[in-house]
Formats: sequence, C-alpha cells, structure tokens
Amino acid sequence: MTLWELFLVAVSLAMDAFAVAVCKGLSLKKVKARHGLAVGLWFGLFQAAMPLIGFFLVDSFAAKIAGYSFVIAFALLLLIGLNMIREAFGKEEGSADASLAPRAMLPLALATSIDAFAVGVSFALLGVKILPAVSLIGAVTFLISAAGVLLGSFVGRRFEKATTVAGGAVLVLMGIKILLEGLGVL
Repeated sequence: MTLWELFLVAVSLAMDAFAVAVCKGLSLKKVKARHGLAVGLWFGLFQAAMPLIGFFLVDSFAAKIAGYSFVIAFALLLLIGLNMIREAFGKEEGSADASLAPRAMLPLALATSIDAFAVGVSFALLGVKILPAVSLIGAVTFLISAAGVLLGSFVGRRFEKATTVAGGAVLVLMGIKILLEGLGVL
C-alpha cells in the first residue's frame, strides 16, 4: 500500500471523528487550544490503537467482533446523538456533552474508531507495515479532530440550539448509515 493510499485511508477514517469533534465544539461555550488538543488526542490515539489491535488479533475472535462492529458503533452513536438532542431541549444551563472527561470522551472515541479495527484486520491480511500506517492514521485524525472542535465552536456560538440538535442528528444518521452498511443495505 502506497503512502498516498494510506493517507486516503487515514482521512476516510478521520471523517467520523471530525463530525463528532465538530459536535463537541458546538457544545463548548468557549473553545481554547487545549480543548482541540484534548479531543484530537482522544480521537487520534483511538484511531491509531484500533487498527493496531485489529492487526494483532487477526484470528477467529477478531473476525467475530469485526462482524458486529457496525452494531456496536450504531448503538453508541445513536445513544450519544439522542442524548445531545435531548440536552438541546432541556432546561439545564450547559451540557454534559461539553465535558472532556474520560466518561464523556471514551464512548465517543470508541464509537468513531470501531471501523478502524476492521481496517487493521485488512492491513494484516494485506501485509501493510503497521507502525507507519497507524502513526499516519493517528496524526491525521488528531489534526482533523482538533480543527473540527474549532469549527464547531465557531458555528455553535451563532446558532447554539439548532447546531446542537443538528450535531445530535448527524451522529444518529451516522449510526444508521453504519448499521445499514453493516447489514449490506448500502
């Protein structure tokens, strides 16, 4: 696999993380550089770790998990998206979704990186050099996610409630798309 092909894979894998990072930026009242760095690190590390795990677990166990990864991603994105929509219409000031704590970021990072696990399995089957590949995937995801937080904040300050609902809807739709792809409908 060429460097250009690996870069395209990295950008493709980073798109889910970018969408979620934009949503995270929407929920934050005032974004600072550390917010973008934190979100970028969470997503970049998970996007790098999951293909690494998939690469090293290429056996019958990995194949069984990879077959259900779309259901896990769907469930996580659906729950997170519906919670964002609920919070947009809630009376409470602020949002738990704005949290960058591990309890908030772990499910997001996991949900956006499950497809990277399957990529790691395919990398093993294709004989891809895994360390350069996961390094590139992690770095690209880090940069794209950090930029997504800034973009989400910029848009969110102007259209806070509508963008929070839209962000939640995007996560729900991404989850549905992942489910339909996994079922072979798309």
